[in-house]
Amino acid sequence: MSSANTPDPAIGEATLTVSPHFADMPAAEWATLSGASRHESGSPYNPFLSHAFLSSVEESGCATRESGWLGQHLWLRAADGTLLGAVPCYLKAHSQGEYVFDHGWADAFERAGGRYYPKLQASVPFTPARGPRLLTRRGTDERVVRGALAEGLKTLTERLGVSSAHVTFAMDEDIEALQASGFLMRIDQQFHFFNRGYGTYEDFLATLASRKRKALKKERRAALENGIQIDWLTGSDLSEAVWDDFFAFYSDTGSRKWGRPYLNRRFFSLIGERMADDILLVMARRAGRYIAGAINFIGSDTLYGRNWGCIEHHPFLHFEVCYHQAIAFAIERGLSTVEAGAQGEHKLARGYEPVITRSAHHIPHPGLRHAVAQYLEGERQDVAEINSLLGAHTPFRKG
Repeated sequence: MSSANTPDPAIGEATLTVSPHFADMPAAEWATLSGASRHESGSPYNPFLSHAFLSSVEESGCATRESGWLGQHLWLRAADGTLLGAVPCYLKAHSQGEYVFDHGWADAFERAGGRYYPKLQASVPFTPARGPRLLTRRGTDERVVRGALAEGLKTLTERLGVSSAHVTFAMDEDIEALQASGFLMRIDQQFHFFNRGYGTYEDFLATLASRKRKALKKERRAALENGIQIDWLTGSDLSEAVWDDFFAFYSDTGSRKWGRPYLNRRFFSLIGERMADDILLVMARRAGRYIAGAINFIGSDTLYGRNWGCIEHHPFLHFEVCYHQAIAFAIERGLSTVEAGAQGEHKLARGYEPVITRSAHHIPHPGLRHAVAQYLEGERQDVAEINSLLGAHTPFRKG
């Protein structure tokens, strides 16, 4: 564990330390950070930043040195030991499981004689969902703490001698602090559903143009043909038998998409033990057995859609299980947003709207930084233009 002092009048003589193991952080102490606990007042709770999730992804072996995710978690403490802030961070030996793609940067740098890997990645492993990345203790001067954490990431990059540091799917306040520390900004696009006070799913449908509304109703009827029924499972419903079924679906789809799934069976058991009330499994049942499912995580105001899989293929079932059911659940629970994961313009026709996501990148090498900065300038313009065009083609009634 390394440390460095960062004196600042607003937070005193604070110390930055680095730990390779998230388990080194006590759960009660972690819960004092904004967004990290449902039971503390402050920022909206983000389940991916809970101690339960972050400890499970490491303890299960999914995010470890062997899988190319070596913990380099950054803790900021006051002189009396009080935790002021933190950054979940990993030393990465590859660019897999991140969903903000920098493979082209790595290839170009290595062709020019540089060494891109390892790099630092401040993110939640395998999770393209927005959330705080520079976590701050409630009641502190959060702007100052974020600034200290941003500078700490730069210092850690230099001490480790790695090519770069990347902070992905960050919130706007994090991006502001990171840009002030010289990080380059990158934007991308996702599709999110916004609950505008709907009382029922039918209220949402009523806001769509007639043709789009009829198309969605027809699609949903077709998805449930052949005797398919949908179950919402959460809390005590999440038995090991249910996890066995879901893992079979996830493994089948993950093997076809990535070569091998990122998450193992033990991970699902751990989160089932530690955060069952924060999980929604949408499971499709036919002829007495489950045949498909999607896992969602429940925040204080957002439903986060993550992984899907199936062992039987039925038209439109993916859209029903992943998108329509998520909207229905969010409306029933009074959640304001559904974040349905990375990419996917097909979500637009199903009531999801284009949203800009942001990341920040520290690149010490002058040549690589210059090339990436030029690339990002053009990319930001392209993404913003596409986002604007897609925003004009939502299925909602005009006016």
